[in-house]
Amino acid sequence: MVHLDVKKLGRIPDGGGWWAHGRGSQQALASKRAHKQRVGYTYIHSAVDGFSRLAYTEALDDEKAATTIGFFSRARAFFAAHGITRIHRVVTDNGANYTAKDFTRTVEALASRHQRIRPYTPRHNGKVERYNRLLADEVLYARPYASEQARREAIGVWVNHFNYHRPHTACGDQPPASRTPARVNNVMPSYT
Repeated sequence: MVHLDVKKLGRIPDGGGWWAHGRGSQQALASKRAHKQRVGYTYIHSAVDGFSRLAYTEALDDEKAATTIGFFSRARAFFAAHGITRIHRVVTDNGANYTAKDFTRTVEALASRHQRIRPYTPRHNGKVERYNRLLADEVLYARPYASEQARREAIGVWVNHFNYHRPHTACGDQPPASRTPARVNNVMPSYT
């Protein structure tokens, strides 16, 4: 079972925004003036395996169905490289990107079942919601970033730490990667 979710964040302008320099400061106003148009948003797409708690995260520019399908394909490849080759169920919320027919068809072709949670009940998708909370507490709002690229790099470093080094009580105080099947070069054996 894989849990999917998207977190919407305000994009950080180059040089840092008001959170780095203080609301109303000269640097924050200069950064705002340098970008005549709105800075926009970045969307953190996350996938968490229900058994091992192995996580895959990407910061993307939108949350359209086509983008979500591409993300899901890359997440499947990541999980397959760690020995998780069969996905029985994909659990999502009821966002427009997850209810789109193209996404539903793709998931049902690649996984056994697409399950959407009851509206306004995020606890049904709790594994990825908890992961998003940890991501926010330990990376996104832990310190100010000078640019969006710096924040994306910090997310990549933290996800690596989360998967391979950070102990989890749900995993017997082991990192999630310790619960994936052991394979030579992470390749599934052929039984032909």
